[in-house]
Amino acid sequence: MASTIVPFNKRPQKKICLFDVDLTLSLPRQAAKPEMMTLLAQLREKMTIGFVGGSDFAKISGQLASDGSNVLDKFDFGFAENGLTAYRLGEPLESQSFIKFVGEERYKPLVNFILHYIADLEIPIKRGTFLEFRNGMINVSPIGRNATIQERKDFNAYDKIHGVREKFVQVLQAKFHDYGLKFSIGGEISFDVFPHGWDKTYCLRHIANEGFEEIHFFGDKTQKGGNDYEIYSDERTIGHSVKDPEDTMRQLKELFFS
Repeated sequence: MASTIVPFNKRPQKKICLFDVDLTLSLPRQAAKPEMMTLLAQLREKMTIGFVGGSDFAKISGQLASDGSNVLDKFDFGFAENGLTAYRLGEPLESQSFIKFVGEERYKPLVNFILHYIADLEIPIKRGTFLEFRNGMINVSPIGRNATIQERKDFNAYDKIHGVREKFVQVLQAKFHDYGLKFSIGGEISFDVFPHGWDKTYCLRHIANEGFEEIHFFGDKTQKGGNDYEIYSDERTIGHSVKDPEDTMRQLKELFFS
C-alpha cells in the first residue's frame, strides 16, 4: 500500500492533521458519515492525516471503515489507545503494555477496588462490561460498555449533572496516588486509566522525525480533565476544539479549503 501513496514531503503542505474519533470524526460507536470520509480523502491530497483515539484498533476500525475496508488505507497514521498501538502507512510501529508497566500484583488491587466501587454505585441503570482491559490502558465505565446508544446518551446527560465519573476519578486518584497513573474522562460513558505520559501526546513521538512544519489536532474533550486536553494544549500542536463531526468538517473547510 505504502508504494502507492505520495510521500509526506512531496505533498503540497508539510503539515499533519490528527483527529480524535468519538464526536470528532463520528458519533460515539457509530460509523463516520460518507461526507466526512470524502473530506478526509481530499485533505489527504494536501497533507498528511492520522487518527488518534483512546479505543482499541478494532473499535476505531468499525467507526472509520464500517464498509469493511481497511482503515489504514484511509489514513497515513493510525494511533489506537493514544498511540500505544500505532501504524505508519499500514505498517505497525512499536507498542507498549499497561500490564508490564503496572505489574500483576499492583494491577489486581486496582481492578478489585474499581469493581467494588461500581457494585456499590447508585445510578439509574447498569449494563455489562464495566472494565475493559486494553494493551496500553484500562477503560472503566460505571454504566457498562454494553449500554445501547440511547442509554449512553442518557447516562452522559445524568453524568453532567451528578459528576459520576469525576467523583470516581477523584477517589481513584487518592487511593492509588503512588501508581503513577493518569485518569482521563472521555466519550459519553467511561474514563481511561494509563501511566503518566501515555495520554494522546504519546502518539507525537511517532511523528517527531517526519519533518512536519505544523501538527494540527482536532478533538472535542479539550477541557482540562478531558482525554484530548494534553495533546490539544501541547506546545508542539495547534489545537482545534470541536463540538461534533459537523463542526469538524466546518473547521476543516475554513482552514484548508477556503
